[in-house]
Amino acid sequence: MRLAIKEAEAAFREGEVPVGALIVRDDRVIAMSHNNKEVSVDPTAHAEIMVIRQAASEANNWRLTDAALYVTKEPCIMCAGAIVNARLGRLVYGCRDTKGGAVDSLYNLLSDKRLNHQVEVIAGILENDCASLLSIFFRKLRP
Repeated sequence: MRLAIKEAEAAFREGEVPVGALIVRDDRVIAMSHNNKEVSVDPTAHAEIMVIRQAASEANNWRLTDAALYVTKEPCIMCAGAIVNARLGRLVYGCRDTKGGAVDSLYNLLSDKRLNHQVEVIAGILENDCASLLSIFFRKLRP
C-alpha cells in the first residue's frame, strides 16, 4: 500500500485527485499508476483502470484471477465493474469513499452473487494515510 500511496502523491503533484494503484502477481508488482483524468482529458483514466490495462498487457491476458489490486481509495462503480470484468482475485484498498464507493460504502458490487465473479476484499489498509492525502488535496482545492 505504501507504493500505492507514492503513486497517489505523484497524482497530487500533477493536480490530479490523489489516488494511486498497483497490481501484484506472484509477489511482483506488474503495474503501477495513479489518477490521470486531468492530464489525459479522459474521464475513464482512474488509477484502477490504468493499472488493469497495464497488467493485462503485461500478462498478455485480460483475466487477472491470480493478481491483487492495491488502491488507496475504495473504487467507484466504473472501477468495480472493471475489477469484476478483469476477474481480479483480490482487492486491497485504503480508505472508504462514502460518496461514490462501490465496494462497501454505497454498493457491494465485488461480492454480488448475481455477477459471474466475486473478488476477495481487504479494506482499511493504511486508511488514515490514504484519507489524509485526499483531505489535504481537497482543502487546497476548495479553501
